[in-house]
Amino acid sequence: MNKCVFLDRDGVLNEDRPNYSYKLDHFKILPGVPEALKQLKDAGYLLVVVTNQSGIAQGIYTEEDMRKCHHHFQEVSEMAIDHFYFSPYHPTVTASLGRKPGSLLFEKAIAKFNIDTVQSWMVGDRGRDLIPAKQLGIRTIQIGDEVEEENRGDFEVGDLASAAQVILSNS
Repeated sequence: MNKCVFLDRDGVLNEDRPNYSYKLDHFKILPGVPEALKQLKDAGYLLVVVTNQSGIAQGIYTEEDMRKCHHHFQEVSEMAIDHFYFSPYHPTVTASLGRKPGSLLFEKAIAKFNIDTVQSWMVGDRGRDLIPAKQLGIRTIQIGDEVEEENRGDFEVGDLASAAQVILSNS
């Protein structure tokens, strides 16, 4: 079985913008992210992004716009991400079990990559990122300063570089 670090996208890997990050000139990778991902890859972790991309359902941007950002991210991070799973749905437009806090995106990755949830981690910046991971027995790290008391991470840190150190120290 494989160990994995699941990653939210906006606010963890790239700057979280109020009006979505879907144009390349607005898609800003956060400092230290490529280096942190390399450390995790070197330690034998699969890296899987699980992200809600509700701007697609709302007609703000297209799936192709999102894929261009993911392609750019892969170029900058030297192809660090093993797979991107996304939910294009928005609760006011289309209901979906695939949208976090649902666990379907995680379950797809677990099945496809034979992931051992006990050895795996989820890094997110919001409680809804952590809920499905906790339900599946995956340890959680919340980054940033918007901690929700009812959905706290097992660890809380400032950024992905710090999260990588927690993971590597607790593996």
